[in-house]
Amino acid sequence: MKKSLLLIILIALSGFYSCTNQKTSTLAYKDASLSIEERVEDLLPRLSIEEKVAQMRIFHANIGVKSDEEGNMKLSDKVVEKLKLGIAGIKNPGEHLQPVAAAKLNNELQQYIIENNRWGIPALFVTESYNGVDAAGSTVFGRPITSAASFNPDLVNRIWDVVGKEARLRGMHMCHSPEADIVRDPRFGRMSEAFGEDTYLTTQMVTQAIKGVQGNYEGLGNGTHIGAVAKHFAGYAQVLGGSNFAAIEISPRTLIDEIYPPFEAAVKEAKTLGVMASHGDINGIASHGNPELLTGVLRDQWGFEGYVVSDSNDIARLFYFMNVAESPEAAAQMGLEAGIDIDLYAEDSYAYLPEMVKKNPALEKLIDRSVRRVLRTKFILGLFDNPYIDIEEVKTGVRAAASLALAKEADEESVILLKNNNLLPLSKAKATKVALLGPLVKDNTLEMFSAVAGKNIKFVAEKGFDLTDRTKGAPKVLDRNPKALAKMVNMARNADVVVLFLGGDEFTAKEAYFNSALGDRATIEPVGAQDELVERVKALGKPIIVVLKHRRTLAINTISEKADAILDTWDLSEFGDHSTARIIFGEVSPSGKLPVTVPRSIGQLPFHYSMKEINYKKGYLFLKDGPLYPFGFGLSYANFEYDTIRISNTELTPDTQLEVSVRVTNKGDVKAKEVVQMYIKDEIGSVTRPDKELKGFEKIELNPGESKIVTFTITPDMLMFTGLKMEKTLEAGDYTVKIGTSSEAYLEVKFKLNK
Repeated sequence: MKKSLLLIILIALSGFYSCTNQKTSTLAYKDASLSIEERVEDLLPRLSIEEKVAQMRIFHANIGVKSDEEGNMKLSDKVVEKLKLGIAGIKNPGEHLQPVAAAKLNNELQQYIIENNRWGIPALFVTESYNGVDAAGSTVFGRPITSAASFNPDLVNRIWDVVGKEARLRGMHMCHSPEADIVRDPRFGRMSEAFGEDTYLTTQMVTQAIKGVQGNYEGLGNGTHIGAVAKHFAGYAQVLGGSNFAAIEISPRTLIDEIYPPFEAAVKEAKTLGVMASHGDINGIASHGNPELLTGVLRDQWGFEGYVVSDSNDIARLFYFMNVAESPEAAAQMGLEAGIDIDLYAEDSYAYLPEMVKKNPALEKLIDRSVRRVLRTKFILGLFDNPYIDIEEVKTGVRAAASLALAKEADEESVILLKNNNLLPLSKAKATKVALLGPLVKDNTLEMFSAVAGKNIKFVAEKGFDLTDRTKGAPKVLDRNPKALAKMVNMARNADVVVLFLGGDEFTAKEAYFNSALGDRATIEPVGAQDELVERVKALGKPIIVVLKHRRTLAINTISEKADAILDTWDLSEFGDHSTARIIFGEVSPSGKLPVTVPRSIGQLPFHYSMKEINYKKGYLFLKDGPLYPFGFGLSYANFEYDTIRISNTELTPDTQLEVSVRVTNKGDVKAKEVVQMYIKDEIGSVTRPDKELKGFEKIELNPGESKIVTFTITPDMLMFTGLKMEKTLEAGDYTVKIGTSSEAYLEVKFKLNK
């Protein structure tokens, strides 16, 4: 009797679980044949308010997501508690692990998350990208401002295509990059994270970076690429004094015409999956609590359908830092109403929403709005249907030979030749002893130069001194080291040519975090005894090549005066010194152009090439007028001659377009690349207008003696700006087209716009 009863119970339970599993497996949101919208709308109402809010929060893996010595996942009690209801995402899981180990961890982590929340909702694993994927074992590329110097959008697209693939193979799904900010203040420590000072150049680069990392959008659902999060919306790098977290005072006209376009293109053209709000305010309105910005502009005007994520803890900071909310709960409501969908890291913001809904049920409608966007993103990425990584693909897909070759190619197109007194390229036959000296010499610099130069040249290398004490939070500049200086000068005395590695490093330009960390600077000259080193080596009468490495624009007056040749390399890939050596010894002709204006003094700031013409009326006492080096500048081992500029018509109407062409000839004796740049000047406007604006560029390659006709198309939309009534306008009048090798060297032709 007992056995029969037990059998009946087991059969009944079996039938119950069978029905339950069948019911679960046929839920509409699990049906891949349905549209994303249908799946979202089926899943959303099933969630409790607590489960919904969990889909609006991201925490960092450093609170307790690890692998043990055997490679098995270990979760802290805090993480286990957070994952009971599901989660929007986790930042940087496995970032310190090699790719295969990271993929294994992230597979285990995703499986745990799916199996431990009621509805099996997967999580977004999020990374960043400043030198390729910011994780161990990834291909290390140059920083964004370095690749901007290439003036090659296709190259940027290919770099970020690799980033997207390598990140996905690690088990990542979103990237809090690229930056669409315009950076014009070299005091700002995060300068190298963006693509430079110009709106048009940044727009081209950001658009191609997003298309690349997202696999032209098609790579999202098929599991080969990750989603981009364009940041920081908006005006973040315009902080007063170049100081992180400072106020942002920027005219509405400048905001619309110069700051918005890269973000608008990121949304409309590149289809970015995400946008991150800015730390700062705009003219007193905190960006994280600005519905006109995050909903009115981003969604109502531009049609953005992805999610908006806060920057680190910034919703809560509306209360305790920005002082625009009366309480933490008020800050949470302000962020929610403005349009922030995901709260990054905070425990004192959206965590309060479940209790807040009990008092104000109307908030749930806004919560649903945000959760829809998060769930939609997860469906777009295919995470409900294919949440795991094939480990075998990781072994061959990360740091593939083609990816490493691309890093070298990008370096070679990004190095800028600022000065050359006929010293470069250096002859391998004539230079028998070369000294590699200075604080930016790396452990493998000697090895890389030797590999390029061969056995005929003898190298000596000496770093000499560090620039700072390398304290992570607030580094200090080290005292002058007379012994190190004397040693390097003696080594230079015995060399035929001296290559000085100068500039700055990751400690002299970095993010100034919210706590005591510092990264911005009040001066922009090279720190320490670098100028003294240049002067003392110059006094020896030795030929000097300066390899300038840095993450912010530097006022290199002494270097510019004393050096015989200067290669501006910004922050190159892991093969940077190898690529630099190839350029020094003439295996490659440099073709990079400055993505910023280089000032003579910090006192010239703000100082960018596209300032209003009236800004150039007066100079300063005791300072030479103009920049040290202009935007778009960069020399070559070839000699490019521009002539025969032509325009298809001298009149333009709102319904027509013009073509402007110029002939470029390589008058040198080496094959080389040149960036042909087109600027347009509005001669008279109803409001004061920029002195000139970059509106097109093309990178070409010419053999010795070869000529090419480069043609640009001018359309009416290129000439539109925000007029007197704060509306986009197209004004009749005279315009000048300037085509040339930089923002200060060009040929001109004029046309008239008739309406």
